[in-house]
Formats: sequence, C-alpha cells, structure tokens
Amino acid sequence: MNILFLTLVEINDIKERGIYHDLLRKFSSKGHDVTIVTPVERRKGIATNLAEKNGVSILHVRTFNIQKTNIIEKGIGTLAIEFQYLSAIKKYASNKKYDLIIYSTPPITFYKVIKYIKEKDNAYAYLLLKDIFPQNAVDMKLIKEGSIIHKIFEKKEKALYQISDTIGCMSQANVDFLLNHNPEISKAKVEVNPNTIEPVAFNYSHQQKMAIREKYLIPTNKKVLVYGGNLGKPQGLDFLLETILMTELNEAFFLIVGSGTEFPRIENWFKEHKPTNSKLLQYLPKEDYDQLLSACDVGLIFLDKNFLIPNFPSRLLSYLEMKKPVLAATDPNTDIGDIIEFANCGYKVSAGNQTEMQSKLKKLVLEDDLHELGKNAGILLLKEYLVDRTFNLIAEKR
Repeated sequence: MNILFLTLVEINDIKERGIYHDLLRKFSSKGHDVTIVTPVERRKGIATNLAEKNGVSILHVRTFNIQKTNIIEKGIGTLAIEFQYLSAIKKYASNKKYDLIIYSTPPITFYKVIKYIKEKDNAYAYLLLKDIFPQNAVDMKLIKEGSIIHKIFEKKEKALYQISDTIGCMSQANVDFLLNHNPEISKAKVEVNPNTIEPVAFNYSHQQKMAIREKYLIPTNKKVLVYGGNLGKPQGLDFLLETILMTELNEAFFLIVGSGTEFPRIENWFKEHKPTNSKLLQYLPKEDYDQLLSACDVGLIFLDKNFLIPNFPSRLLSYLEMKKPVLAATDPNTDIGDIIEFANCGYKVSAGNQTEMQSKLKKLVLEDDLHELGKNAGILLLKEYLVDRTFNLIAEKR
C-alpha cells in the first residue's frame, strides 16, 4: 500500500522511538510505501522540503509555531496548517496514488487535505483520535464554550469525524464519550485502537541504577516516584506540587522531568519552596530519560480534575515498558486508572483528593511489593499495548 501519514508531531527519522515512529516503522518493515507529512515550525528557519530517510519519504512543512507557544499563535497555526499541508502535498507528494491516509488529533483541521486525497485516489481514511478538541480547551478554560472560535473548531471537528472511514479511540471511555456527544457518528466506524509501542528491554543491574541516580544527584536510599513528560495546564500539576509539600514520608522522593508551558512556573515554585524531597529536571533526550526512568521506582500520571474528556496519556506506556507500578491522579471521566487497578499494577486517585493520594503513596512506598506490581505492568503492556495491535487494526481495513 501507499500510505500518507499526517501529524503535528515532528518526525525526522522513523528509527526514533514513539507511538507514531513505531507504527510507521512497522508499516515500512511490512513493505508498505510510507510518506510522512510533519511540521517544521517557523522558529527553526527551515523551508518546506521533501526528504528520503530509512526507506520512507518525509515531507517537512513550514508552519507557524504550534507547540510550546502562546494561545493566539497556536490557534492561528492550527487553522493555517490545513492549507499549508495541502499546498505542500500538492507540490511535493501528489505524484503517488495513496491507498490509505492515517492522521491523528491534534489537530482537527486536516479535513481539506483528507478530502483532496480521498477524491483523487479513493483512499481509506483512518483517524487516530488522541485528543478531543475543542472540548479539552473548554475544560481548561482556554476557549469559552459557545464562542465564535469554539463554534468554528467544533464545526471542523464534526467535519473530520464525518470524512473519516474509521475512528480509532484510545480506550473504551473515549469510544463512549465520542458516541454520546456525536450521535450522528455510526457506531460501526468507531473502535478501540490504543496508544501502542514496540517495547525495548532495559536490563540494568541494581549497581547501574544506583550509578544513574548518583549522576543526577537523586537519593539512592529512597523510593523515587517520577513524573516524566509534558508540563502543561492539562496535567493539573498544582496537585503534584501540593502532594510534594504534603508528603511526610521520609522514604519517598519525587522526581519531575519534562518541559512545557508550565515549566517556568514550576521552576519558580522549586526556587521558592526549596523542597528537600523532590527534584526538577528539564527535558532530557529520549535515551537519557529512559536510563533515568529505569532507575526510578514508581511512575506518576496527573490530569486536571476539571476534564470532561477521558484523556489517556501515552506516558503510561513508558512506565509499563520499564515495568514500573503506576499511580494515576486524574479526573473521574478517564478510565486509565481503572485499567491500572484492574491489571493490579498500581492505583488511581481522584485529582485534588490529598487524603486519598497520601493513602496510596503510603501503600506504594511502605507496604507493596513493587517488583510484583511492576511485573504486572509489563504483562499489561504485552497484552494491550503492542504496536502490532494498532498495525493490524489499520491494515485490515485495506
């Protein structure tokens, strides 16, 4: 098959690791022709270009700054990307007849691109629904419900769902939310297609893990609970910071690793409070982050308590891959905590409930067999979140 993949994630090499890299590498390894359309933000000063690398075509499209920027440029950039991608595809990648288009949210503004390819090539359109927008922006009070901008994005959201032949959702809660709020969508075109990866084995000895901790000045005699990933408003990080202040367990140490719009505020918080039971590190390269994660004991997930949409953060997969127990503090609408508890690899907590959080922390730090919980985490990954699952669900459509 000739496959066109549209994404807002910057992809430069499919040999890198990530949910999209792993999926595209799988398609390529099975003999399919893959063309990736990916943004190169204007801050980098690189023009639109088409390159061949490791057996796939990568079309870098110059866009506005979309990630880690102010809400105004992000909004303008999200609206403009549809025309930028369409123009680039017509110029650089329209010589192929595509059998399949795969695209993810965000953004929701690929409608004209998909329509052009479907009409030109009679291609099958598969949406990987990773974000339910604009409702998530309403939940975060970034967009006012019923405003003009909300109505514009909502119209584009409906159009994207309509033109998609199949919509793959991250969990059953996402399927239910989508169908309940969009009754015009046929149930037959919606399925669970979760975040998946091609796992890598990490077999560090105890001595190696302790050496990694010492490298980053992390205590070697405590249980390290790590939050790694994006530091933005959706993560509800105030509850994480409150948890650090409220935790009196001498055996516990919190590690925050990441970047995002909230990093400067969190950095200032650390300078002001100078907590002795935690450490903040800025973004690390994937290989370095994996090494550091392997030396920690428990993975943390945080989501803002005001979310109505059932988010399902992909950072869960990193914890499962490392066979780490998981503690998820979330809104009541996501099912990620239920899945963690059902698999007996950790606990869920209601975001904002500090009493509940301290109770679960005590169990993890003082009472539980973390090795056994971690073993169950690895089993959950192999059962539900291998890239073969996503590949097979999409490939069987053609």
